[in-house]
Amino acid sequence: MRNLPLERRVEAHAAGRETVRVETRARLVRAVLAFLDGNGVRVSEDERARVASCTDDALVESWLFKAPFIANAAELFDED
Repeated sequence: MRNLPLERRVEAHAAGRETVRVETRARLVRAVLAFLDGNGVRVSEDERARVASCTDDALVESWLFKAPFIANAAELFDED
């Protein structure tokens, strides 16, 4: 890696950070769905797809904090 030009190292570092961000978001999405499933909250395929396709890290994180306390999946998408 040190043999690469600085510009390439910066690009590689940025790509690595993005990969970590995407993988972390995927884990959070799985956690949201696991909380809902574990609490017996019925989640439709459309709702699952909405959660799984979200690319807003802050929104997924907010869903993670809501998930243990809601009675139905629609509450997940309610804005505070």
